[in-house]
Amino acid sequence: MSVLSSLTRLRAASSGAAEPLATVRHCHLVDAPLVLVPLKLSGEAAAPLAVMLGAAPDDATLLVVPQPRNRDLRFAFAADLAKLVLNHIETSHGSVEELPPGKEGEERIRYGNAPQLLVPNRGGVAFLRLLGRSTRFRGTEGPYAVDPAVPVLGRWLTWFAERHDHPGSSLLHAMTELLRLHWATGQSSLEDGNLAALLGWIDPPDGLDGPSAAARAEDPVACPPAGPTTDPSFDNEVLAPAIAAYHESHGDPRALERLRAAVHGQVAPTWELMWRAVGVLRALPEGASVPGRWERDRDAFTYYHQTFGEAYPQARRDPPVRAARRLHDLERAQDAYDAQRAFDDPLVMAEHRLSGQAFGGLVTECEPDRLDETGKRPKLRPLLRIGTEDPVRLDPGTVVCNAARPALKGRVVEFDGGGVLLELTGGMGRKLTAEPGTVPGVGERVCFTSLSEGSWGAARFPDREDTPWTHGGPPAEYVPTDEDAEEDWS
Repeated sequence: MSVLSSLTRLRAASSGAAEPLATVRHCHLVDAPLVLVPLKLSGEAAAPLAVMLGAAPDDATLLVVPQPRNRDLRFAFAADLAKLVLNHIETSHGSVEELPPGKEGEERIRYGNAPQLLVPNRGGVAFLRLLGRSTRFRGTEGPYAVDPAVPVLGRWLTWFAERHDHPGSSLLHAMTELLRLHWATGQSSLEDGNLAALLGWIDPPDGLDGPSAAARAEDPVACPPAGPTTDPSFDNEVLAPAIAAYHESHGDPRALERLRAAVHGQVAPTWELMWRAVGVLRALPEGASVPGRWERDRDAFTYYHQTFGEAYPQARRDPPVRAARRLHDLERAQDAYDAQRAFDDPLVMAEHRLSGQAFGGLVTECEPDRLDETGKRPKLRPLLRIGTEDPVRLDPGTVVCNAARPALKGRVVEFDGGGVLLELTGGMGRKLTAEPGTVPGVGERVCFTSLSEGSWGAARFPDREDTPWTHGGPPAEYVPTDEDAEEDWS
C-alpha cells in the first residue's frame, strides 16, 4: 500500500465516506453487460448451486441445481447456462468493421462491440474459470455425453478468465476490484472484498454513513454474501432441508419451487448491488486511454470468435513456449496499463510523484531553440528547468516524457535540489525549430515521468517445434484425451 492510498484510507475513516482514488473511469462499460451472480455448494470446489444472470436490472434469469451432487443435474444446469451465455456472446458483437491490411497484406476485420461479463468478486471469477475448466473437455457422444453447448461454454469461460488476467482488459470484471480501483474506504482490504460493505462506503443508503452501512452489510440475513460461497447458517437451516425435501419428494415441482425461492432470496440482494455499482461507475467519465484498450479487447474477441471452430479446447497446461510468451505479454500489458492510467488521471500520477518516478512544477527557464551541434548534423535539443518540490529519485540520463503529451520526451541532465534540468529529445517535429506549442514555456505547469507505455520491447521466442531441451524439448502434438475431462466435476 502506497503512502497516498494509506492517507486516503485514513481520510475515509475520519470522514465516514469513501475517498476517490481516481478522477476518471479506468475501465470500459458496455451498454448491456452480462451480470452473473454465481453460488456454489459449500465444501465442494465445483458443485454449482445457482446463478442469476441477465443484461438488464429487470431481466434476471435464475438457474438452480436442485441437487448439486448429482452429475446429471449439474450438466443440465450447465446446458441451460450455456444457451443463455452463448446467446449473449453471439448477439453482442455488433457490426463488422473492415480494417487496413496487416503487415502481410491479409484482410482484417474487427467487431464493433464485444460481450462483457461482470461478477461480484474475485471468487466469482475463480468459479467461472473452474466451471470452464470442468466443462470444456466434456464429450458430446458416448455413455456420459453432455449437451453440445456445454463444452462450447467451457471454452468461452476459459477464454474470458484468461482475458481477465490481461491487465487493462474489460471483458471480464470482478465488481469489487473495479470499485477498489476507483475509491478507498476506511475498512481493511479484506473487508473491501464484501461487495455490500464496499458499496456501503461508496454509495451509502440515505441516512447512513459509510461505517454504519458497512456494518449492516455484515449481517448475513439482511444482506447475504455475494457468493460464490453461501453463508453457513443458510446452508444448515434453509438450504440443506430444502434439498432434502426435493430429494424425498422425487422431484416434486412444489419442492423445487420452495428451493428456488430460498436461493432467490440469497442472490437477489447481490443482483441489485451489482447494478447499483454499475451506475456508480458510469457516473465517472471514461479515461482517455480506455477506448484504445477496448479496441484491443474487440480485436481479441474477433480473432477468437472467427477461429473458434478451427482450434482444440485450451490445454490444461500451457507448453513452455506459449507460457513464456503469455507471461511476457502480461508483463508488457501491465507496464503499459500502469503508464496509461497515470497519463489519464492526476490522482494516479500523484502516486508516482510521491514515489519519485515523476515530478511536477513550473517551468522557470526555457531555451526552446537550443541546438546540439556536437555531432555531424545539428539536432534540436531545448533545455527546460522545472522548479519542483517533489521527491525526485531519477538519476541523470533517465528518459522521461510529458504526462499531458507522452510523445514529448526528454532526458534528465541534473537535479540541484530545487529544480530539474531537462534536455528535450523528441516530440517537437522534425525541423530545427520546434513546432508551435510543443515546448512548454516559462510559467507553464508541467509533469514529467519515467513511466512509458513502450518501455517493454517485443521479445522473440522459438517456435513450438524448437522448444529448448532445458524446457522439455519439442512437445508432442496436443490432442484432447479422456484424461483431460477428469476434472473437478467428475
